[in-house]
Amino acid sequence: MTADLVTQMKRGMRRLASGVSIITTQSPAGEAFAMTATSVVSVSTAPPSLLVCINLEARMAPVMHLNQVFAVNILAQNQQALAEVCGSSTQNAERFLSPLWRYPEGLAPCLEGAEAVFHCRIVQRMEYGTHAIIVGEIEQVAVCEGAYAPLIYANGHYHRLDGG
Repeated sequence: MTADLVTQMKRGMRRLASGVSIITTQSPAGEAFAMTATSVVSVSTAPPSLLVCINLEARMAPVMHLNQVFAVNILAQNQQALAEVCGSSTQNAERFLSPLWRYPEGLAPCLEGAEAVFHCRIVQRMEYGTHAIIVGEIEQVAVCEGAYAPLIYANGHYHRLDGG
């Protein structure tokens, strides 16, 4: 693979607009982990499941493998600052300073006010290149009842949808 192909791939993928999520998990000792992601895909409705891709070098990658649970928090437009914190090299504890985090018993941390939250249990995991591809069976879903206002990421920047 040439460096030019990798550069062109990255340039092309920046053109793909995606919803912004924060993926969370918790260690067996109770330490919470979070990272911003745009690589979340619905897999099936029978059983209800979704797929996330996690860089193998991410601090939370080995924790997810141990704990086997994670949550996908689909962010609203007013949660951009939190997306930036969880997408940076900021230390993990600082990612959970917001009073909007909730810690349900036996589940991964979740964000109050998110567009939707999917609590999942890992049912399949494989490694490909630099990432773990994780399929999670959805155990619980919470959907915001307010106006539809998701946070979008494209071409290296956060965006907002006009209207709804």
